[in-house]
Amino acid sequence: MTAEEIKAAIDRGEKVYWKTTNYPVIKDSKGQYLITYLIPKHCIGLTWEDGVTLNGKESDFFTDKIPA
Repeated sequence: MTAEEIKAAIDRGEKVYWKTTNYPVIKDSKGQYLITYLIPKHCIGLTWEDGVTLNGKESDFFTDKIPA
């Protein structure tokens, strides 16, 4: 998934993850997209400061939506 696809999925209310379901991607109250880690609670930005370059490979992101 690209950064834009990830952001769009989250904005539609879909759950997005990086690598495993232990790393949900969220949108915080400031509008930032963050890769979080559930245990211990920790997060990093979805992208670098350029807002485009992902902190991970596109192929490592997925949603909870079952493909049709």
